[in-house]
Amino acid sequence: MKWLTLISFIFLLSSARSRNLHRAARDADHKSQIAHRYNDLKEETFKAVAMITFAQYLQKCSYDGLSKLVKDIVDLAHKCVANEDAPECTKPLPTIFLDRICQVDQLRDSYGNMADCCGKADPERNQCFLSFKVHQPDFIPPYERPAADVICTQYQDNRVALLGTFVYTVARRNPFLHAPAILGLAAEYENALKTCCPESDVGACLDEKASVIKERAKLIGVQQQHGCRILEKYGERTFQANKLARLSQKYPKSPFAELVKMVHDVKDVYKECCEGDMVECVDDWSELVKSVCSKQDVFSSKLKPCCEKPVVERTKCIMEAEFDEKPDNLPSLVEKYIQDKEVCKSYEAGHDAFLSEFVYEYSRRHPELSTTVILRITKGYETLLDKCCKTDNPAECYSHAVKELNKHIKETQELVKTNCDLYNTHGEGDFLKGILVRYTKKMPQVSTDTLLEIGKKMTAVGTKCCSLPEEKRLSCSEHYLSIVIENMCKKQETTPINDQVTHCCNEFYSYKRPCFTAMGVDTKYVPPPFDPMMFNFDDKLCSAPPAEREENQLKLLVNLIKRKPQMTEDQIKTIAGGFTGMMDKCCKAADIDTCLGEE
Repeated sequence: MKWLTLISFIFLLSSARSRNLHRAARDADHKSQIAHRYNDLKEETFKAVAMITFAQYLQKCSYDGLSKLVKDIVDLAHKCVANEDAPECTKPLPTIFLDRICQVDQLRDSYGNMADCCGKADPERNQCFLSFKVHQPDFIPPYERPAADVICTQYQDNRVALLGTFVYTVARRNPFLHAPAILGLAAEYENALKTCCPESDVGACLDEKASVIKERAKLIGVQQQHGCRILEKYGERTFQANKLARLSQKYPKSPFAELVKMVHDVKDVYKECCEGDMVECVDDWSELVKSVCSKQDVFSSKLKPCCEKPVVERTKCIMEAEFDEKPDNLPSLVEKYIQDKEVCKSYEAGHDAFLSEFVYEYSRRHPELSTTVILRITKGYETLLDKCCKTDNPAECYSHAVKELNKHIKETQELVKTNCDLYNTHGEGDFLKGILVRYTKKMPQVSTDTLLEIGKKMTAVGTKCCSLPEEKRLSCSEHYLSIVIENMCKKQETTPINDQVTHCCNEFYSYKRPCFTAMGVDTKYVPPPFDPMMFNFDDKLCSAPPAEREENQLKLLVNLIKRKPQMTEDQIKTIAGGFTGMMDKCCKAADIDTCLGEE
């Protein structure tokens, strides 16, 4: 396929027309969605995004096989541009893509029960297809980059095919990664080739660049899936409140009305992206970025350098831009939201609008807090007003609000300080052991491997956040812990762990982390019958590579606590000390197995 010229290949199009992002009103202006989007994106980008869409649904298909499906969609777009009234042209764009997938020969042979999705009506059909997407699938072999000299020759001789293969490769391995991000990564990949191919050691240069791109892809994917999870599980209100808090922190000089509009637009585009509607996702995201840059002076002085960059680099720059400085002399919120005797009148006149403005005002004054802390404070304030506005003296009732709401901040600050002090004083190894002890006691039913995985993810949060300046640690820690906990809760929907985990997972989005932190030992847990293989000591404990030896010892620690969740810290330390002594003694012995057996 001859597509993917650089400028049109990337998703931010300077030629895109300004239009209303709200879907219903927007689509009412166009008889044919496919013709409308094709005209917006132009052929080359339309083809690129069609390839991403098919690769994410049909992850087992070859590049050439998907190229044929893309050609069918592009041919239909040509037809619809010429005649928007043609019957097949008036269908919604997602329906057109799914109809073509359902026409694939031998779909059931390759994808099994996924073929049953074709018997459902939209939008249930799309939800069904989404449920069959496999993140980082094991049926796709690991990507092997061509030799350095080969890849540079390919780039020079047939750049189009090389970049096309990159997009296909990334999309099928990352079926939930939004198309704008994939196209942005492709731009980074091309820049890496441009930089590295003239170098003397091309391979080393590309390895370094590829590592950065891979990590970025992983981080973006985690963030986007979390955003989709909030939207799907908690609804538009929570998603928008979370975004409003974040954008108010980032753009504290922006007027409230402008941020509310931006949040609404972000929510609309996110819905398209999360639903796999990648053509509309790309088109509307590019329009949103264009809109932000057209009002950069309204939002933030930090946007100017981003909006001066080539269109292909703007999104990455905007997302990574630092928070703007707070306006000088912002008045205290106490007078408006606590001392004012007419608070209940304002609250009851427009509940959501009143709370939205509270989120905005509070967030722009507190860039050091996480959005979840701000949402907890807002929820606490809402609960207080619901109670106080029903009393004879509301003003007296809510006059103590500051003390009550500050409890949320204090709890989180103390937790972050304690954990970062532990991490920075004792290091990553002891930090991980502490997490494994706590979380094995909370949910001993979870498999040893899964507990180790959760522990490593939480330790990675410590590594990432505890090295930051103190004013950034809280926001960083809560954000990434929320992602780890949310992933855990998603898994436990199909495989319940225990009553207390279920209780915490059913909490409000912003209250989950404090709930898990406060969770104690599962007193209802009954250990399974003793299995000697859980404590299988052999010479591998001594002969294995250091990383594997450390992991085996951590698994032994988890299995020990699974046997006795009520063990105290002192008991664990005593046993751990005995285990270390045993290892020191036996790993030096002539007959390791005999020594371990005796000890």
